[in-house]
Amino acid sequence: MAEKTKGKKEAPAEKAAPKPAEKAAERPAEKVVEKPEEKVEEKPVVKRKGKKQPKVRKKEKGAYTRYKVDDAGLTRLRPFCERCGPGYFMADHGDRYACGHCGFTRYKRA
Repeated sequence: MAEKTKGKKEAPAEKAAPKPAEKAAERPAEKVVEKPEEKVEEKPVVKRKGKKQPKVRKKEKGAYTRYKVDDAGLTRLRPFCERCGPGYFMADHGDRYACGHCGFTRYKRA
């Protein structure tokens, strides 16, 4: 360092600071040691589809499934609901008839 003189102060910019180029020249060359890479297990990548597949909806049965056409005319295959009235057919569940509108259930005779 420079000698200090009485009464004079050195400016902070005048302090000796090594330049980046000087630092590299002063250091001895570092040895580069390559480390073997460790095997890292990668998780499988899940690809998402851009569009959702449309839901499959059941096709509604038409009125022709509830009637039978004979020589005499039309006959109803299932009864109407006793609570709801005409127009509300009851579902056939083997041993019973059930109304989907009000929940009324009528059991078949064995």
